[in-house]
Amino acid sequence: MKNVAILGAGSWGTALARVLADNGHTVVLWGNNPKVLQEINEVHTNAHYLPGAVLPDAIRAEASLEMTLKYADVVVIAVPTAAIRIVARQISAVLTQEMLFVHVSKGIEPETSKRISEMLIEELPAEKVKNIVVLSGPSHAEEVILQMPTTVAAACADLADAKWVQSLFSNRFFRVYTNEDVVGVELGGALKNIIALAIGITDGLKYGDNVKAALMTRGLAEMTRLGVKLGANPLTFAGLSGLGDLIVTCTSVHSRNWRAGNMLGQGKNLEEILENMGMVVEGVRTTKAAYELSQKLGVDMPITAALYQILFENKNPKDVVEMLMNRDLRNEVLYDFN
Repeated sequence: MKNVAILGAGSWGTALARVLADNGHTVVLWGNNPKVLQEINEVHTNAHYLPGAVLPDAIRAEASLEMTLKYADVVVIAVPTAAIRIVARQISAVLTQEMLFVHVSKGIEPETSKRISEMLIEELPAEKVKNIVVLSGPSHAEEVILQMPTTVAAACADLADAKWVQSLFSNRFFRVYTNEDVVGVELGGALKNIIALAIGITDGLKYGDNVKAALMTRGLAEMTRLGVKLGANPLTFAGLSGLGDLIVTCTSVHSRNWRAGNMLGQGKNLEEILENMGMVVEGVRTTKAAYELSQKLGVDMPITAALYQILFENKNPKDVVEMLMNRDLRNEVLYDFN
């Protein structure tokens, strides 16, 4: 049995707490919303994020980061990308022992184009970081909390640490594979949100299934192009954190990115959508970061560029789709990396 600290009491952090508690581990959930923490401790629910789900008694909520980390054997970071640096600095101020970190967030920092593990490496004290493992894959919190079968990947350059995390999380309904390609696993989890936003828009425009298949296929191609340019293994994008996560995020109403895109396609305002969503839509920030990175590196990402125009240049979605359809004709090679 291990003592696990999960930083982030939102939907994903809470669902993973359930997985770990079911495995016999003691879990402390840290968050900054007193009402949510009180509800978890007193009622054993987190109704705002996961309505209807009942949490095991082995899960305890805590407002003090110092107390959360005090007896932890491993730390799981489950906060939005925008909060990664802030939380890492808070950890640095109170952490007293070397720790293995697992991050489960999916995004890229717009200002720097850094992946989450890169941000953590920059902000956490090196002497207190045993290693950083990425846990990512096709996994809606709404299904994991109900113990529906789910598969994800644990990625780390040190395969032994990836296997340790694999053992920590795996059970009869939550299966973890290992992977040594941290770059590919992180990018797959982040970039698929861009394509989900785009597909949501076309669904909002009532464009049907043909365009959905086209966006997923060509979206996977440009995700892979950027990943390979940054040193990822192209095969990773055909795995759980690439194609797998792309499918689940682009085809499910559980997906915040799909829902936000769907409302954009119906003509609603982006600011109002984000304000009313109640949870972070990572694809918006990631679109900005990926677009700027692709421009810097000279990587062709037409779907990402098109979505950037809609989100940040106020272009009409119908006009942007027409522009995509009328690009110069070319030969179709799915993994056209060059």
